[in-house]
Amino acid sequence: MNAFLPGFALSLTLILAIGAQNAFVLRQGLRKSHVFWVCLTCAVSDAALIAAGVAGFGALGQAVPWFEPVMRYGGAAFLIWYGAQNALSAWRGGEALEAEGAGPLTLRRTLLTLLALTWLNPHVYLDTVVLLGSISAQYDNRLAFGVGAVMASFVFFFSLGYGARLLSPLFARPRSWQILDGLIALTMWAIAAKLLLM
Repeated sequence: MNAFLPGFALSLTLILAIGAQNAFVLRQGLRKSHVFWVCLTCAVSDAALIAAGVAGFGALGQAVPWFEPVMRYGGAAFLIWYGAQNALSAWRGGEALEAEGAGPLTLRRTLLTLLALTWLNPHVYLDTVVLLGSISAQYDNRLAFGVGAVMASFVFFFSLGYGARLLSPLFARPRSWQILDGLIALTMWAIAAKLLLM
């Protein structure tokens, strides 16, 4: 428990901040669209990255100099495009509200979008592989630290995805969807700007 709890707490604090991935999970939860697969994909992706960090692959960025800029610019480009899609939904209004009847994204398209939001985000590598990986080295039981960090990810994403349903009454109004889409667009663009200005 001496390593499990710090791993759990640190991982939870790193993923709590609203970002591209969390905003997407929240939106899917509100739409009740592919929620289980979205949450599972996020948690398993985090688990793979955390395992890589704890296993000692945190030096990838130093060993392969081109890796970081490619991930940074590719991630920024994707976030700008995805933010524009949400801004367009916010501008149009109405159609985003029809979460159940207006044909949500297919499972394949949903997961491809989510995988891009996850794996093209350089911050996810800094948080999971580098930060969690390097901090885990301070503990005698790195496995327990890693398990704690992975458990935090599963708890968070499934809570966010399924907990979003509690907000459904609020999002029965078209204006709420427009505001959410606008906030998601601004979040994507802010993250993209931060990546480009690093």
